[in-house]
Amino acid sequence: MPPIYSSTRRKVLLAGLAALSLAACDKPGAPAPKADTPQAKFNAVDITGANYARKLSLTDYNGKPRQLADFKGKVLFVFFGFTQCPDVCPTTMAELAEVRKRLGADGERLQGVFVSVDPERDTPEVLKAYLQNMDPSFVGLRGSLAQTEATAQEFKVFYQKVPTKNGSYTMDHTAGAFVFDPEGQVRLFVRYGMKVEDLTADIRQLLAQAKH
Repeated sequence: MPPIYSSTRRKVLLAGLAALSLAACDKPGAPAPKADTPQAKFNAVDITGANYARKLSLTDYNGKPRQLADFKGKVLFVFFGFTQCPDVCPTTMAELAEVRKRLGADGERLQGVFVSVDPERDTPEVLKAYLQNMDPSFVGLRGSLAQTEATAQEFKVFYQKVPTKNGSYTMDHTAGAFVFDPEGQVRLFVRYGMKVEDLTADIRQLLAQAKH
């Protein structure tokens, strides 16, 4: 299985696993698909009907308040990370940009959202420059420390500040992403390391379902 967290500090990662309760679809306690919807087969973890990841209320890098309802009509990809992340975060967002390209015209119906778990360093200016360098359509969200914690709890996302030898710090955090359908319902949990072609296929499927 691909690593779930972005840091190499094993003891913190193992502690984080206990805090993260995202269940795979073949394990007890996983959310069941809606009874009135034919069960689709996805490459990512199907969390249709989950009782978490239902609220998101933060401010974007332009100072505009944003909520999940703002993105209805599009497939929404929500990732929690930080701009000084050396590997997982830039890789994930770069791969999402590639998915948008592969979708062609339908790429306009895929919205990437980056939620900062490090609002102390991820100022609006930093977030904007970081994301627009990858894809101008990406939206960066941030909040106060309390708002960040509340949002992470709503999504069952783990994150933790880890001191570094130079007196600074890095962040351990859940490295997966959440995908919402055009109706605003959370549908998938995408593990880090998923192939771009597999993610593209899942997004195409959600877009196709919205057309019917």
